[in-house]
Amino acid sequence: MTAMPKTAPFSVAILILFAAMTVLPILGVVLLSLQPQDTQLSGVGWPDRLHFENYARAFEVAHFAAYLKSSLIVSIAVVVGTVVVSTLSGYAFGTMRFAGQNVLFYLLLSGLVIPFEAVIVPLYIELRAGHLTNSYWSVILPLIAINSSFGTFWMRAYFRAVPRQLIEAAAMDGAGSLRTLWKVLLPGARPALLTLVVLVFIWSWNEFLLPLVMLSREDLRTAPLGLAFFAGRFTTDLVGMAAAAVMVALPVVVLFIATHRRFVHGMWVGALKQ
Repeated sequence: MTAMPKTAPFSVAILILFAAMTVLPILGVVLLSLQPQDTQLSGVGWPDRLHFENYARAFEVAHFAAYLKSSLIVSIAVVVGTVVVSTLSGYAFGTMRFAGQNVLFYLLLSGLVIPFEAVIVPLYIELRAGHLTNSYWSVILPLIAINSSFGTFWMRAYFRAVPRQLIEAAAMDGAGSLRTLWKVLLPGARPALLTLVVLVFIWSWNEFLLPLVMLSREDLRTAPLGLAFFAGRFTTDLVGMAAAAVMVALPVVVLFIATHRRFVHGMWVGALKQ
């Protein structure tokens, strides 16, 4: 395991400052969601009593059960698809040599620099022609394609750092390409894969524009999209909007807390290898 360098006191102070700038607005939203429903805001303070019923009310009124279900379906499918595609393509670009390799790789990386908004209209036209709009596939397939650009770049960096002798030894033992990948390389790729899973899940969960364009059926709306419609309908219910916002953000927060140590380690190792 690669040891992380010691952090200077000045760097720690900067990190604490930025952490406070990030946490305090989140804390304000959480405290607002626990205020009485008819609270007249003149600032956000600690409520006299924690009103958890605000979450039940927002969950029922805004139909968040269906929205959270849609977000889970989309995010899990995108994570699985992206990890599979990125692992296979990263393995090919990182360990094999073939004609046009660099051209194909940089063509794939163009997905990182082309603004998604620039292709959303032709993408909608193509998916509508294929009768895929108003279905989960209209969100899942484009997100897999978008995230696979970064995923391929990320996994290629890992596979390029693997000692060549390890791959050659597996080949001498009679292992084919897929067996080498599955049995030899993937067990050591867990930090890189976990980091990719967390990042893709967060990006997919928070995606707003693509579901907004592709999904018009209410039962297919994702959680961020449902939150936007809820805020549009209940503009004066700030406490309810805060409770809904906390519910939308909670799965991502729980995932990051559960995996933050391995996530940070995977980011650190990936940065060193690149």
